[in-house]
Amino acid sequence: MGNETVRLTMAQALVRFLDNQYVELDGRETKFVNNLFGVFGHGCVVGVGQALSQGGHHIRFLQGKNEQNMALAAMAFAKQRNRLEIIPCVSSIGPGAMNMVTAAGCATANRIPLLLLPGDTFACRQPDPVLQQAEFFTSFGQTVTDAFRGVCHYFDRIERPEQLMTAAIHAMRVLTDPADTGAVCLAMPQDVEGEAYDYPVSFLRRRVWHMDRRVPTASQIERAAELIHGSKRPLVIAGGGVRYSFAGDALKTFCETTGIPFSETQAGKSVLPWNHPLNLGGIGVTGGQAANVIAREADCIIAVGTRLTDFTTSSKWLFRGDAKVVSINICPFDAVKMDGKPIICDALEGLTSSARSLGTITMLAGTPLRRQRRPGMPLWMSGITRRTAAVLRRPGPWASSMNSCRTRTLRLARPALCRGTCSACSVRATGILIIWNTVFPIWAMRPMAPWASNWPARMPRCTRSSGMAPT
Repeated sequence: MGNETVRLTMAQALVRFLDNQYVELDGRETKFVNNLFGVFGHGCVVGVGQALSQGGHHIRFLQGKNEQNMALAAMAFAKQRNRLEIIPCVSSIGPGAMNMVTAAGCATANRIPLLLLPGDTFACRQPDPVLQQAEFFTSFGQTVTDAFRGVCHYFDRIERPEQLMTAAIHAMRVLTDPADTGAVCLAMPQDVEGEAYDYPVSFLRRRVWHMDRRVPTASQIERAAELIHGSKRPLVIAGGGVRYSFAGDALKTFCETTGIPFSETQAGKSVLPWNHPLNLGGIGVTGGQAANVIAREADCIIAVGTRLTDFTTSSKWLFRGDAKVVSINICPFDAVKMDGKPIICDALEGLTSSARSLGTITMLAGTPLRRQRRPGMPLWMSGITRRTAAVLRRPGPWASSMNSCRTRTLRLARPALCRGTCSACSVRATGILIIWNTVFPIWAMRPMAPWASNWPARMPRCTRSSGMAPT
């Protein structure tokens, strides 16, 4: 029974293998592949195309119109599904495959699982060169699909049908790894796709990939708590890892327990409502002034599930030079950025453990700040510098767009001036702008009136365009 096999082409085995892949997170299983994108041409139509039409699976085919667009759509789909479901992408040889390189690089950079199945030239080399095949004079075994090597976390060219078993398992290992995920490319020569092999039934069985949450060690939590406890102005940066880990409630508990405000990266948006009292909004180059001003004053940055890219850190000049960085991240590569103190763990587990450890945190002369601060006010906002407070209070072009209360900046920094009534703040800001834009121009023009009445005498009108000499 254990040696039972079934004779299938490599393409058929691949389709049935993908149809039986599941991921499990917190006891809930999700089918990993339900759909498949494809633009059929030579190199895939008589392989994967034929396998899809012959049945024996539950995968739905979605016709792509352009390889790059369908690969980018597949990446966006995996991101929206919190990396629990993917849409593999099939393309033809040559230009069809090359169109997906950009999407592969984008997926790898953003830690998004993306499975690419480009067609490749014949392994037997007898029909070479096929239509639009790029021939490299220095290596006959080199093809255009080698371009995927530099932008994929895992690349394999399957030159024998039995190699699929090793390649498919390693592809799924990368696609379901929360720390080392990205683009995966399995290049398939056209003749190998249609070659038959006796595949073990065990290879095609239902397989569940467990996305277990990594728990932080006690020593890691102690080191993080020591740094946060010794700071006076901590700030949390919530990245995409908070979303993928479903750690929104844990982030809310952590910030409300400690009173530490939080900001969001582009990938971390929507983990908590925009109007949460401690939400400062976006941070960095694409962020807002509320988070950026406070980040400049923060002496401890708690980075949760973020890659700390240049957009988030404003090319590393957004924070103070002596600011400490505590990085809660499942990926060690990201956790040590900006010389941070790495807490290698799942975002949900890290925030939950840290909240328990910091529940009794005391700052500002040893007084529990949860008692000292006003409702909805970050715990260190009372110690904000005069310069920062002045920036937050200063009227400017951003005042009307932020509407003060709507981003909570003025309400948090100056609760005496604003008690949470957004309409009142909006009316006040609008009134000031109207008065400034009407009264000041009238006042400024008064001393200019005598001079303006004598305008022709003092500044002759230029008549160069009409050909007349000035009078």
